[in-house]
Amino acid sequence: MGDMTSEGANLGAGIDLSQFYQVFFEEAGENLDNMEQLLLNLDIENPDDEQMNAIFRCAHSIKGGAATFGFNDVAELTHQMETLLDKLRRHELAPTSQMVDVLLQSGDALKAQLARHQGSGADAVDTSALLSSIRTLVDGGTLDGTRAAAPAPVAAAAPAPAPAAPAAAPLKSTVRQLELLVGPLDNPAQADNLVELFKEITDLGTIEPLDGGIAADGMRRFKVLTSSTDNDLLDLFTFHVSREQVKILPLGEGYGFHEGAPGAPPAEAKKDEDPGYGFFDDAPGVPPETAAEAKAAAEAPKANVPVAAKPATPARTEVAPRAGGASPDQSTLRVSVEKVDQLINLVGELVITQAMLAQNSRNLDPGLYQQLASGLADLERNTRDLQESVMSIRMIPMSVVFNRFPRMLRDLAAKLGKKVELVTQGEATELDKGLVEKITDPLTHLVRNSCDHGIESPADRVAKGKPEQGTITLVASHQGGSIVIEVRDDGRGLNREKLIKKAREKGIDAPDTMTDQEVWGLIFAPGFSTADQVTDVSGRGVGMDVVKKNITSLGGTVEIDSAEGYGMKVSVRLPLTLAIMDGMSVGVGEEVYILPLSSVVESFQVQADTIKTVGGSGRVVEVRDEYMPVVELEQVFNVPRFDFEHVSSIMVVVEAEGGRVALLVDELLGQQQVVVKNLEANYRKVTDVSGATIMGDGRVALILDVGSLVRRSRH
Repeated sequence: MGDMTSEGANLGAGIDLSQFYQVFFEEAGENLDNMEQLLLNLDIENPDDEQMNAIFRCAHSIKGGAATFGFNDVAELTHQMETLLDKLRRHELAPTSQMVDVLLQSGDALKAQLARHQGSGADAVDTSALLSSIRTLVDGGTLDGTRAAAPAPVAAAAPAPAPAAPAAAPLKSTVRQLELLVGPLDNPAQADNLVELFKEITDLGTIEPLDGGIAADGMRRFKVLTSSTDNDLLDLFTFHVSREQVKILPLGEGYGFHEGAPGAPPAEAKKDEDPGYGFFDDAPGVPPETAAEAKAAAEAPKANVPVAAKPATPARTEVAPRAGGASPDQSTLRVSVEKVDQLINLVGELVITQAMLAQNSRNLDPGLYQQLASGLADLERNTRDLQESVMSIRMIPMSVVFNRFPRMLRDLAAKLGKKVELVTQGEATELDKGLVEKITDPLTHLVRNSCDHGIESPADRVAKGKPEQGTITLVASHQGGSIVIEVRDDGRGLNREKLIKKAREKGIDAPDTMTDQEVWGLIFAPGFSTADQVTDVSGRGVGMDVVKKNITSLGGTVEIDSAEGYGMKVSVRLPLTLAIMDGMSVGVGEEVYILPLSSVVESFQVQADTIKTVGGSGRVVEVRDEYMPVVELEQVFNVPRFDFEHVSSIMVVVEAEGGRVALLVDELLGQQQVVVKNLEANYRKVTDVSGATIMGDGRVALILDVGSLVRRSRH
């Protein structure tokens, strides 16, 4: 099915399912991400049963939703994936790297199909080759034309080929004949939507009324022939009628009884039945113990007692997550980002109002207005708590970014013929959602760079006495009011001579007296690349300069540390959020400026004779045996002054990008929360200024870019 047609979108009469599209797309995306992580972490030699069940559930959930909304291409691919995963979790097939590759490729195809249904405008995805590969693997073959090895437990327990015949029986015998009771309904015609549902989803089976289309006390009865599980049917039916109004019963003895279902004969009467029936452990009303025993009994003809008992454990553990899995859905709420941003903006205005009240109340006598002062103190405390709570809504863990790299590295390392292990630390560290979205691309380039340029080939690593498998480490941590993300590798590191030579070839001034940090910084020059040949991975010289530009635009910094032959580390430092921050307000003349509190180290009074002049124009001040550059804000911003005899005597030490400067100001006005307003969007970019805010008295104060001031002092 190509587009979201009204025929596929509106299953049944009078119900528009398009209102549920967004929820389905979000849940499908989460399931695909989860499935990819599980596949990458799967131990092929010793697969975990619960892990296999979790992968199966991901594909199963996507298939159910896709079939409901008429996305037949998605449903078809997930159905074939489900068939392969079902055989794997039943131990009828042993997992191989080929299977993992095909399932990962299928996940990529599903993402493309879902994006197309969301309206990306992309062409239809051709999955014929993937479907053929999956069928080959399901039949026990491999993609190179040989036969796949059978799982060890089954091979040991089945020396004769005879038991192989019943294994195929469940695949042909899963069609069940059921009686469907719907009601009581206020409008019995509502049940006809279920008939339309079966017409739209042809793979679902057939349905026909048993009551001649006439309701009795609001109840409708149908005969259903289907191979779907009861849970699948209930999930689909609840789009038209509530789950409480649907009862699925067996129609006649011997058709697909589930243990514990109404009218089911005693277990001993079913000993000789085909083991293909009644294996749905999660059917409504089935106690976990009964389901596990039935499954063990069904496996008994195929294996000895110890092997037959093994599947019983996953049968029980599979039911438990389903019961517990309901709690996250009940305890979470999906809210659009626009609503969250609106809430943050309103809290920002509240912070400004609170600051205005606090400033205006300073002139009041606290003895006379004790209650007012107490109320304003409570308002300040509650406003800060509210601001922190609201800001935490937009904070998401770094694992959202880190989780995309294992797959990318796996494919890239295979392409380059390298062996690379990815280690992540600090995945729970939280960062503002807006920053996470913008930092993903720079981090992706840094990781690819480490794999391509940093990590050596296995032969080279062994020759240098290193393990043949390289390691790339991603670390996220909080430091002060910033988050620091490090990308490390244990590869070849940077070659100082090679970098200087390349820089000179590019016409960049690179004297031999440059410090190591200055040499490492050369790779951020536009068009600079150390790759010997251009590939589709790197070598074109576009990348590191864009990385630095993007990170700088977010108010962050990037630093490099390297040791040749041992590895390299790139550190990215970012502010936690771009919306509200703690700041220190300083006065210069009649102007007020805001310094980010996370950058402020200390402040002190200075005597005129402690400031020294260097080189005729530069000025430095000695602070505890350390000389720091002095930056006079009065001169930087050309602040007009009317008291010509005034001499600034307060210095504020700030640090950024690994350097410190002393800012010369007139007075310290205090510390407060400020709402950051984008000056560039509302006016234009101003040098040495990162934004603006509204003070309590209504005046606009500029927020200083400390990093820019530090760079100014260096030049």
